[in-house]
Order: sequence, then C-alpha cells, then structure tokens
Amino acid sequence: MLEDLPTAVSSPTAWPAAYPQGYAVVDVETTGLARDDRIISAAVYRLDARGEVEDHWYTMVNPERDPGPVWIHGLTSEALEGAPLFQDIAEEFATRLEGRVLVAHNAVFDWQMIAREYARAQREAPVRQRLCTIALSKELGLPLPNHKLESLAAHFGVVQQRAHHALDDARVLAEAFRPSLAAAAAGGVRLPLHECRPLTEWADRPAPHIGQQGSGYGSYRPSSWRPSRKRPACPYPNPGRYEDGKPLKQGMRIAFSGDTSVERELLEDRAVEAGLHVATSLSRLTSLLVTNDPDSGTSKVVKARQYGTPVVDEAAFGQLLRDVEPADG
Repeated sequence: MLEDLPTAVSSPTAWPAAYPQGYAVVDVETTGLARDDRIISAAVYRLDARGEVEDHWYTMVNPERDPGPVWIHGLTSEALEGAPLFQDIAEEFATRLEGRVLVAHNAVFDWQMIAREYARAQREAPVRQRLCTIALSKELGLPLPNHKLESLAAHFGVVQQRAHHALDDARVLAEAFRPSLAAAAAGGVRLPLHECRPLTEWADRPAPHIGQQGSGYGSYRPSSWRPSRKRPACPYPNPGRYEDGKPLKQGMRIAFSGDTSVERELLEDRAVEAGLHVATSLSRLTSLLVTNDPDSGTSKVVKARQYGTPVVDEAAFGQLLRDVEPADG
C-alpha cells in the first residue's frame, strides 16, 4: 500500500462557503480512448471540503475484452482474468463518489468512461458535478509548460512512482489538487465546476472475450434529454474568427474533427445551446476547429492549416463554452 499523503495543507481560515463539501479524486485506466472502450482499473482518493485526505481505494476491472495498450498501463489479459466485472464493483465505486465532486485530470474523459460503465450496468453514477484540474490550473494561472499531469505534479514537487497506474496517478493528482484548492480558496477563485449528466441507455452487442481483439462492445442510443439533431439555423451573424485569449462569441462557426471524449452529438448540442453555429464542413468562414489530433491530416485539419483557421482541443473548447460572449445587439 502506498504511504499516506501529508496531512498539512496550508489553507485560509475563512473558506469560501460556496465551495463543495467533499471531493473524489479519480483516475481510470482503460482499454482505449473510444466510446466503446472499457475501464480496466480505477482509483479514488476521497478528500474533505478543505482537501484533507480521508481514504483511498483501488481495483482492477475485467473488461471482458482485449486490454488494449498493455505497454502503457501494464495490465495484461492474465492479470485481468480474475478481476471483478464492473457491475461487481459498481456499488463500492458509487459509495466513493456519492455526494462529492469528481476531480480528474481531463475530467470529461474519466467522467464519460465512468458514466458509460454505469449505463452498461443499468445504473447511474452518483456524480452531479466534476472539476478538471487542467481547468483549475488555468484559473490559477499556474506557469506550466503544458497541461500534462507530470507537469502539474512537478510544479508542486510531487514525485510520480508508477505513471499510468490508476492508484499512483490518483495519488499524484490528489497531492497536486490539494494545494491548488487551497490557493483557489485563498484567492477567492471560482472553481470550474461542470454538471455531469448520466447516460441513461446502453444497447449491448456481442463483445470479444478478454484476450481477443475487437473493435467495440456496445453502442449508444440517445438519452431522452438530448435535443433533436435537426436544428434551426443559428440566429446570430458570424462575427468572424476566434482569437486566442478572447471568449467565443455567439454566431461563430464551429467545426469538429476526429474522436472526442464527450460524445460528438453532446458537444455539438452544447455549442448550439450557447448560440454557436455548428458547421459540418470547414471553409474560410469557419471561426474555430475543435480537434484532439491537430496532426491527423484529416480534410478539416488540412483546410484549417491552409486557411489559417484557429484550432483548439476538446478540453480548451469545453472551457470556452463556459463564457460565450453575446452577439452584438
């Protein structure tokens, strides 16, 4: 078992009343990054309202399929063969999350993987809000060279012992989150909290057994709360291109390219709800391209490079959606 985290975290006497009452710092390792991939290990560090560690928990999970990039996470088919299925650990996992804000590095990915697993188990994950430590580091203006976990850890002097091991990644993140939370409280910084909407439906299809390769395990059916894909035209004029460091503005034309952690339809719906124009193709009029792989060579990425269209990743776009500027007039 890993050593307990240090208990002393400098924190202001006056703590913001609006801050959450507890946090679940989470890391999950998965068979891949696609929506049909599975969780193969999970870890949770529970923290109280001021970031003091209460306990931690870790489990492996049998994904009932090939474990994916073993060279990254180190979990082989043999290691996972006797591990519990997700439905067997769902209740224990839920007790670790219940009533707390889910904290993760690129939290939208961890949340979506967890939500999908609970949907497969015909349950709901008891999470209502999440906090991304990438977003928090931006709110605090931390001088990081990039937004990798290792950079955040180095900033706070946290030593990584086993990268891509869920328990150690969760420990590292908890150690980095604690001083971040204290700094936010001391500075009266509004925490970048996001609503978590659980998936409510999941349709299974035959899955490859563990040790066998396969392209996927299930498929989504839209949940009842999701708007129709037939959307009315954007009512706002296009104000032009997005400029780095400035907010998005209603009417901007947004295009997406490649895989996303959040289901594409949901991302598009959120953009439309914010008053943006979701474009199916990229042209000289496109304000912004959202892609997690700017070097992919897709037609949209190539055109964006030709036209000089600004490009951001999914995490940055999620932050921009928090504060979209109203259209002129």
